[in-house]
Amino acid sequence: MKTESSIVQVAMSREGVIGRRGFLRSIGLGATALAAGGVLPVSFTDLITLRADELRKQRLSCILLWMNGGPSQLETFDPKPGTEHGGATKAIATAAPGISIAESWGKTAKVMNDVALIRSMTNKEGNHQRANYQLHTGYVPTATLKHPHIGCAAASEIGDGKFDLPHIVSIGGATTGAGFLGAAFEPFVVANAQRTPDNTQPKVPDGRFKRRLGLLNHLEKAGFEQAGGADRVRDHRALYAQSARMVLSPQMKAFNLEEESPVIRESYGKTPFGQGCLLARRLVESGVTFVEVRMNGWDTHQQNNERIATLAGQVDPGFATLVTDLKQRGMLDNTLVVWMGEFGRTPKINGNAGRDHFPRVFNVALAGGGVKGGQVIGASSPDGSEVKDRPVTVPDLMASFCQALKVDAAKENMTAIGRPIKIVDGGKPVAELFG
Repeated sequence: MKTESSIVQVAMSREGVIGRRGFLRSIGLGATALAAGGVLPVSFTDLITLRADELRKQRLSCILLWMNGGPSQLETFDPKPGTEHGGATKAIATAAPGISIAESWGKTAKVMNDVALIRSMTNKEGNHQRANYQLHTGYVPTATLKHPHIGCAAASEIGDGKFDLPHIVSIGGATTGAGFLGAAFEPFVVANAQRTPDNTQPKVPDGRFKRRLGLLNHLEKAGFEQAGGADRVRDHRALYAQSARMVLSPQMKAFNLEEESPVIRESYGKTPFGQGCLLARRLVESGVTFVEVRMNGWDTHQQNNERIATLAGQVDPGFATLVTDLKQRGMLDNTLVVWMGEFGRTPKINGNAGRDHFPRVFNVALAGGGVKGGQVIGASSPDGSEVKDRPVTVPDLMASFCQALKVDAAKENMTAIGRPIKIVDGGKPVAELFG
């Protein structure tokens, strides 16, 4: 019975904190609502279906490199050497003329022609939990509603419903969930990129496994469904079916990094983050819509310079090789790569040689997905304390993600109680990114 236990574990991890009823509500929500009862003309419904099908054929995807804790802009992509607040960090030239970045990012400097930097991100949330939520969803947290991760929202629009693997995968730890979109779009968490996810390897032949699922359905029908639990049984079966399809899928080989050459694995960096970036490439190559690769440790209240140098030593090769690898495989145009955290750090260095929370000015790096590389958008003031030029808000950034993925940011999804919520509330795409 080990295989059945495996399916239970996969189903539970995919269900997350969403109730089982939410699982079925999220399947086919948009199409069902539009076509039900002939509310819309068939021709209009067909147009929407064709539009969605066309987007799925384009295999658009996004890889988010999440720097958990809030990376300092002055030690990453907006250094200010020789100034009072610049600290000891030196700047280095990049492949893009006129653009310099912090010295610990030598490999990223070499791919800067494919990377765009936004140095004028600005926000108000300086609390980790609140800012983390907002930079993943585009919304500030509330007590009454759980908004979906932007990746979950994108997957609900352009993900193929017949695809065997999860639409959104989080590597290196859990991320923000699918919220009111339901368990069908809940992120699948991979704790360690260097081994196959737990409970996903069948221990018995496929035929025997399928017979066990059939027996489970029979037992549920005889013992629970007929006793008044039809709704719960239906939701439970749908969840099991989705998880079983994943476990039995030949696409599961995407999680096996042993298929990659030693040279490729070494180029990404033999670290959890570097191998996570390699896994992200394999997953989007197989058809996954959104992958988040998480790197902890950026809350540098003490010894900021030393800690960021160590962190950059792991992130720099992963980021740079990911961009290069995607480009060489002809995938960069259809894959948006985003490097960011929840906020930046204070220009003024504190008494512990660290930097504190600072949402007023921070930076984001983007590549692929139609983004024009080799440019800097916006600027911070000489002392790094405020935005000097071209402020970019969180909704602006989220709207830009949607444009890259060809998702309608203004589309409204319905919550369980019939409340319409836009994918992104306000904001305009940063036009310069796609110039």
